[in-house]
Amino acid sequence: MRTANSWAAVVLVGLGAVVAQSFGRFTYSVLLPAIRNDLDHSNTVAGLLGTTNVLAYLVGTFVVASLTTRFPLLAVLRSGFAFSLAGIALAAVAPNVFVLGIALFSMGFGGALIWVPSPAIAAAAVGPHRRGLAVGAIGGGVGIGIVVTGQLARVARNRSGDSAWRDVYRIDLALGIVIVIAIVLLLRHSQNAPSRQRVGGAGFGILRQMPGWIPITGAYVTYGFSYLIAISFLTSRLEDDAGFSEGLASTMFTLVGIGAIVGGVLMGVVAGRFGERRTLVTGYVVFAIALAGVLTGVVGVVAASSVVIGLMFGGLPSVIIGYVVQNTSPEAFGPSFAAATFAFGLAQVTSPQLGGLIADITGGFTLVFVAAIGFALAGAATSSRLPT
Repeated sequence: MRTANSWAAVVLVGLGAVVAQSFGRFTYSVLLPAIRNDLDHSNTVAGLLGTTNVLAYLVGTFVVASLTTRFPLLAVLRSGFAFSLAGIALAAVAPNVFVLGIALFSMGFGGALIWVPSPAIAAAAVGPHRRGLAVGAIGGGVGIGIVVTGQLARVARNRSGDSAWRDVYRIDLALGIVIVIAIVLLLRHSQNAPSRQRVGGAGFGILRQMPGWIPITGAYVTYGFSYLIAISFLTSRLEDDAGFSEGLASTMFTLVGIGAIVGGVLMGVVAGRFGERRTLVTGYVVFAIALAGVLTGVVGVVAASSVVIGLMFGGLPSVIIGYVVQNTSPEAFGPSFAAATFAFGLAQVTSPQLGGLIADITGGFTLVFVAAIGFALAGAATSSRLPT
């Protein structure tokens, strides 16, 4: 599918990523302080809820590794929306932590079914020479969703206090329904019949055939630890430790989204010029520096750091995904990327709970961000082992 409407397909896939990632995952991150204050006053419980979401994402990647060899990628993507929208709808009326946990699980599972096929669908729409740009544009969609969510959270909490977090999910649901209707009606993707090959071990049997699979998977895993700790607890760190107001903390989260809008495209262009290895090593080091900037608590430094965090948040996975796209066949991409995402998901299952536990033990979020910095530097070391 390489028509004049090819970029329209990329836009639609990017909007789907908004539902999967921005609404289904990162809305909880920006609302975490409000949800914690309204339902439960424990950072550990708040981290456990975040873990529930990413645990479902992990389960979803295991399932999607098999689904992509049996069903067309577009069919798998569409099926994910049923779970994501159902979870968002349940969160919009959740009366307690238990119900919210079920909602977050549904969102996480659906998010995996949407996200894993998305890069291949976008890349196929524009052809081989613009694959990196298309994959980066999907990350831009996630950034736009984060901007929207951050501003919705700021307005809702300013008007109605912490209990208004459900209103944000209600608006997410309305926007998500419109997006899904557009995708079902307009998005098309042609592919060969699924191979129906055995994927073995969540797709790792196929992933191991890709050159550099160990360092690129390691880079994805360390990204999972570092970014999710930072994103999950950014507003909590700023409100609880640095004394930022609710509105100012939400604005910083919005700046992360603004950076993410251009991060994927920017890093894709840089990787095309300097190679994935140099781009990832440099990106992880810059990410670590930006995370350290958050610890200063100085508004100007935090603002600049938030933008850079967004750039790396959108850019690093785009480079990683672009590497997998370029080094696998269309038939092998689904299970290969699912396997890499499964490893990435293992990191995500651990990181929110780890961050919440550290915060409760230490009474603050300084060491939480120190841990995120350590994982980012580990990502630079791992990426340095990629083939030239």
